[in-house]
Amino acid sequence: MPKSDKYAIGVDLGGTNIKIGIVSEKGTIIKKNSLDTLASGGPESVISQIKKGVKGILQKNKLKIQGIGIGAPGVVSTKKGTVENPPNLPGWEKVNLGKILEKEFKINVHVENDANVAAIGEMIFGAGKKLDSFIMITLGTGVGGGIIFNRKLFRGETGAAGEIGHMSIDYNGLKCNCGSYGCIETYMGNNYIIKRVAGELESHKDSKIWELINNDLNKLTPLIIHQAASLGDEFSVQAIKDLGVYLGAALASTANVLDVGTFIIGGGVAGFGDLLLDSVCEKTKERVLKPLSKRIKILPAKLKNDAGIKGASALVFYKS
Repeated sequence: MPKSDKYAIGVDLGGTNIKIGIVSEKGTIIKKNSLDTLASGGPESVISQIKKGVKGILQKNKLKIQGIGIGAPGVVSTKKGTVENPPNLPGWEKVNLGKILEKEFKINVHVENDANVAAIGEMIFGAGKKLDSFIMITLGTGVGGGIIFNRKLFRGETGAAGEIGHMSIDYNGLKCNCGSYGCIETYMGNNYIIKRVAGELESHKDSKIWELINNDLNKLTPLIIHQAASLGDEFSVQAIKDLGVYLGAALASTANVLDVGTFIIGGGVAGFGDLLLDSVCEKTKERVLKPLSKRIKILPAKLKNDAGIKGASALVFYKS
């Protein structure tokens, strides 16, 4: 391991898990771990978990750490290091996460929106290395978005740009955690997918899902749905294709507004693979303005589950 390499800690703060890693400037993960977010306990509980994870990963480590980068959901002020109203972290009205962690670890801390962090990671280390402009979509507990334009992250006036998960595709739709209605997150978010599929399963007693969950709906996960689809279960295949229809509607509107035709899809729900991505591509092309249709490209993220960690670490090394 070259001594000239620089290292940072990347923290991927999710609604369900916190992933933490030591990453080199070249994007190599030296060490990583994961903890439960314990989101229901509020900011104090979550921050306690972050501190615990960072301390744990620093144990027996002699590398010189340049700083800590954090990808967090919600509206983030990069200058102040504040995280404001993240939809899937209860009680977080406005938390100065950067200042709290700088005081704890006596090191520079950089905080950025989690989807923006994933976009930076893909731009520097992943599927966006050769792209001038693209839009990153992260599918997990929530749905996030990050906009890369001419190799720069577009943050908007307050740092909130790219919140594609809260684009409404049905103004009379389900109420979202953000307070609005019919947001794409209410169709694509992990918990919403499980809830909707579970409700529809009652009418599909022949679905292979029942066997995979031993008739216990509490065991239903997106992974189970994917497994059933892989076994040829028609209900599961259609459920995944339907997700593509919903997301395609949102991406078409996004492409129309921004004139950007390439989307990189990542996050846990993206694990549905080509079945989902092909459906998204087809529906986006159908709905986008005709001059844009031929330019639409839907690419899988290359960094997979490490996008958040690598992107967060990049905040320490790169200025976007």
